[in-house]
Amino acid sequence: MTFSVSGFCDRTGKVGVAITTSSICVASRCPWVRAGVGAGSTQNITDPSLGNAMLDYIADGLSPIQAIEKIRNKEKFIEYRQLAVIDNKGRSASFTGSETLGTNAVFEGKNCIAAGNLLSSDEVPKAMVDYFDKHADLDLAERLILSLKSGVDAGGEEGPVHSAGIKVAYENSWPLVDLRIDWAEDGPVEKLMELWKAYETQMMDYNTRAIDPRSAPSYGVTGDP
Repeated sequence: MTFSVSGFCDRTGKVGVAITTSSICVASRCPWVRAGVGAGSTQNITDPSLGNAMLDYIADGLSPIQAIEKIRNKEKFIEYRQLAVIDNKGRSASFTGSETLGTNAVFEGKNCIAAGNLLSSDEVPKAMVDYFDKHADLDLAERLILSLKSGVDAGGEEGPVHSAGIKVAYENSWPLVDLRIDWAEDGPVEKLMELWKAYETQMMDYNTRAIDPRSAPSYGVTGDP
């Protein structure tokens, strides 16, 4: 009941993941990013702790394949999980347990990996990767959202999706992009793109305010000189 695409931008070093599902608040538990490390998703019957576990192992020097294998060997209910991860070298890995729901598939491309379950077709992840592969000129956040939209257009889930999210990490300990549509009766991915477009022009201003507020632009609120 979830599909996602995780990617690395070799032009900027950004890592990120975009995700959508039929249930509420998918971005509160499934996507994980860490600057200089990687990005990924823990989905299907979700255990959010596995997101940090994947990135911790990679930060400690393991490859994505080794990180997934570590989790497989330790996680009690691993057969209920679907995992996908990419590191900041563009290497990716995945695991899909035997209890994963419905039609499920994973597809890997250059600097990206897409995974899903309860899909209308096993071609959905490939559609996301194909879009990602062809649009390296875009900002990673937009590239991931539009790749996710390609998955929707390819059939998406068996039923309608209701929530979506995008997370991108860059140079700092906090995400550069962390946007969510927690519930929409229809079109959460399209609404996520609208939110991204509103945020894009202000994104680096918020980053500057964290790093050096002296050089930040005005805040644009009532009472701000």
